[in-house]
Amino acid sequence: MKAIAITVLGMICFMASAQETATTKWRGPTGDGIYHETGLLDKWPESGPTMIWHFDELGLGYSSPSFANGRIYITGMVDHTGYVFVLSESGELIDRFEYGEEFYTSYPGSRSTVTVAGELMYIISARGGLVCMNSGNGEIRWEINLFKDFDGKNLQWGMNETPLVDGNILYCTPGGSRRNMVALNRFTGKLIWESRGKGNLSAYCTPLLVELSSRKILITHTEKNIICLDAKDGKLLWSHYHANTYAIHPNTPIYNDGSVFCFSGSGQGGVMIELNEFGNMKRVKWVDKTLDSKMGGAVLLDGYIYGSGELNRSWKSLNWETGEQGYSSSIVGQGVIISADGKLYLYSQRGELVMVPVNPNEFTITGNTRVTMGSGQHWAHPVINNGRLFVRHGNVLMAYAIR
Repeated sequence: MKAIAITVLGMICFMASAQETATTKWRGPTGDGIYHETGLLDKWPESGPTMIWHFDELGLGYSSPSFANGRIYITGMVDHTGYVFVLSESGELIDRFEYGEEFYTSYPGSRSTVTVAGELMYIISARGGLVCMNSGNGEIRWEINLFKDFDGKNLQWGMNETPLVDGNILYCTPGGSRRNMVALNRFTGKLIWESRGKGNLSAYCTPLLVELSSRKILITHTEKNIICLDAKDGKLLWSHYHANTYAIHPNTPIYNDGSVFCFSGSGQGGVMIELNEFGNMKRVKWVDKTLDSKMGGAVLLDGYIYGSGELNRSWKSLNWETGEQGYSSSIVGQGVIISADGKLYLYSQRGELVMVPVNPNEFTITGNTRVTMGSGQHWAHPVINNGRLFVRHGNVLMAYAIR
């Protein structure tokens, strides 16, 4: 009986530890824009999905909400200062915590989405401040400036990276010539390793962590190059030249079955790179210039990539293996894409909110409405949580019922 009790106690402690360290990610639970929700509406009413609530006092910003600890965390700028707003699941303000100066010049507002890992949360301001706070009371545990403490430099429109947490480690990209990418102890902020990468500036991109059978690798897009590092020590495994006019590469790469798709706007498009079992680059499989998504991401479903172009202003499906185009449609303006339950959810830069069934050969709208609340650019990536679609537009966060 004593042995059984110890075993049960151990299982309880393990489960409690796992729950405590559950970590949110940019663009959904697996970081690929796909949400694991079911029972969602196949067709919206003519007037669009029902808006359950809206919160109108976020300040300026383009970040997405994060869901953890039964709460909603989202950043916003008020009078040049960045805050994490903490909301209840019914849209009521619980608290707000100051984390530092935000970007108040060109396209003012917060950029980075909050990463929550148990009782701690992490924010990168557009001014290069990396802050670790208690997610319950906002107490600052540690903070670093990626430019002063490392040798990074700010970007034309400010840092836009969401902190990437894996276990006890936090990864981010200061973009310095020496400390191009770093791994930090997430509890203390102490440096674990630094990597020179290719010495490019950061490029608004949140890195991708891939766990192979042999090791973990990090893939991200910097000013002129796609780079791949060994997550253990920061060793550069390979790089691939991939530049565009404004050095804007915010889209996190997509990995599947030994290949990685990296893509950006301004006509640059995407490149499919095949890797070996150790994460080293084998070859470029194909290149596509049409899916040149500027900042809207893409999703991979059933062997096809779905997303929109910037200069090539249409929504497209591309075969993962060959790059062959399935369809191209300009009915909806370019923008952001996420997916759940066999459906694509599109949020265009014109304020259109659209649902399209996943079908590589046909673009059919089964839900359509327009986001009229809020102000500024329609750039924030929507989030799906518990049967609700959350859309941020400027100072307003809206919750729509889609189940």
